Amino acid sequence: MYRPSARSAGPAVRAVAPLAAAVLLAGAVVGLRAPAAHAAGDVVKVTGSQGNWQLTVDGSPYQIKGLTWGPSTADASTYMPDLASMGVNTVRTWGTDATSAPLFDAAAANGVKVIAGFWLQPGGGPGSGGCVDYLKDTAYKNDMLAEFPRWVDTYKDNPGVLMWDVGNESVLGLQNCYSGTELENQRDAYTTFVNDLAKKIHQVDPDHPVTSTDAWTGAWPYYRRNAPDLDLYAVNSYNGVCDIKETWEQGGYTKPYIVTETGPAGEWEVADDANGVPDEPTDQQKADGYTKAWNCVTAHRGVALGATMFHYGTEDDLGGVWFNLLPDGLKRPSYYAVKRAYGGDTSHDNTPPDITEMTVGGADQGVETGGEVTLTARATDPDGDPVAYQVLFSSNYIDQNNALVPADATDHGNGTLTVRAPDKVGVYKVYVKATDGHGNVSYGARSLKVVAPEPAGTNVARGKPATASSFQTDPTGGCPCTAADAVDGDAATRWSSDWSDPQWLQVDLGAPTSFHHVQLSWEAAYAKAYDVQVSQDGQNWTTVESVTDGNGNIDDLDAEGTGRYVRVYGTARGTGYGYSLYEFGVYS
Repeated sequence: MYRPSARSAGPAVRAVAPLAAAVLLAGAVVGLRAPAAHAAGDVVKVTGSQGNWQLTVDGSPYQIKGLTWGPSTADASTYMPDLASMGVNTVRTWGTDATSAPLFDAAAANGVKVIAGFWLQPGGGPGSGGCVDYLKDTAYKNDMLAEFPRWVDTYKDNPGVLMWDVGNESVLGLQNCYSGTELENQRDAYTTFVNDLAKKIHQVDPDHPVTSTDAWTGAWPYYRRNAPDLDLYAVNSYNGVCDIKETWEQGGYTKPYIVTETGPAGEWEVADDANGVPDEPTDQQKADGYTKAWNCVTAHRGVALGATMFHYGTEDDLGGVWFNLLPDGLKRPSYYAVKRAYGGDTSHDNTPPDITEMTVGGADQGVETGGEVTLTARATDPDGDPVAYQVLFSSNYIDQNNALVPADATDHGNGTLTVRAPDKVGVYKVYVKATDGHGNVSYGARSLKVVAPEPAGTNVARGKPATASSFQTDPTGGCPCTAADAVDGDAATRWSSDWSDPQWLQVDLGAPTSFHHVQLSWEAAYAKAYDVQVSQDGQNWTTVESVTDGNGNIDDLDAEGTGRYVRVYGTARGTGYGYSLYEFGVYS
């Protein structure tokens, strides 16, 4: 899935699962054979001269009007007619293997061609794929030098093939593996290896171009220096797609390019909202993003040879709702924007509702777990169809779960809905899914802060000195996560311990203090078993409450005691991680 990706400059985060990642090394290694005479496939060439190039198929001009391919290759015959009706003439994949034949065949049967990808590590930008030493790992390189031409030889005569695309975002992704001089050396070695692959592919198939995709135009100088056998360049760029033309002109490049992923601004390219999560564009803004991207690609005449925009996918998880044209198989405004851009006939289409307003009551201030949330999501339908609403929650920004979970909503009419807040604290994404009964959908998206219910009394632990047996410092997990972060009154900060038992967190109340209630607000890494203890001296402890069946979320304990020090002493973790507390409240 997707997470996130590329732009014309700067780091990106978007992981896209390669079609062939699991089987990249499978199969016997076969030797290369001498090029055969041209058979059933088309001859595709990059023709023309500096600044006046074009792609040709059997001598006829071909502008790529494409989408990246999401469904299973086994379903290609189901979806390919729809793609063709949109005016799409090309799809792009990230992997090519034994499962690819149905895709090539269905594409050819519907007048569509395939930019067939090959996956190289570390693909997909930072944080995706494994690290390869392209200076020393000859075994990996030899495997790929045998594997990729094998599939080229298998499919080169299929009329569904347009070109071969070696690698995805690896020049950028190498920064996740190396730094400094070593990073530069690895980038040179990687792009040199891409050139070796291009030469091998050309030996097997002289009738189709070879390119290589990266996540930024900053990769192009490496390709220019080290990969002269590429026929053209390729780049993934979303909000920065309109800057590519200027970058190409200033860089003095002598090869054309295609855009292999583009569309509206990605999660990594938008500002955070008041709750600190990416502020998702509306569905209409996303549709406009596709129109803008296509206009910028076509404006670079004679150099940009087309695009495969992102993404013809059906997943309706968080990433799918951000980008997919067909989440849950339903067509959204972006689908029709792409269809119009590519010249498809929309004159008889029934089109999606337009969500003109969406608000979430208490979104920034915080709604207590289990509390009532009021949403407004008013939509108008251009065809006058009645609109049905569904509310869904995503906990992605709490536990990295991309799923959208339906909520039990009450529809009060006129787009006013009420639901119960989830029972775990944190910042959620709330989606309203508006459907028209004709296979169309629009989504509205906002964030919602869910907080712990406030117990009666005064939280005497808030802001007091706190210590712990350990705390995590790794910044990749949003830390340092110190003991003080569990008593600061901020539900977004947390204490997080080492990954071992036992661990403890204690607070110094300053003087012996009586209390009647303890509230623990757990992060995803919770305590299955723990004791609440008091002490007068911080050395000798008395247990006032024991829990042996903890399940995380909010623990409200009617624990009574008197002491200067109060601590939670964890004896069994509920996960393989450490103990992690958003808040440790002691109420008197």
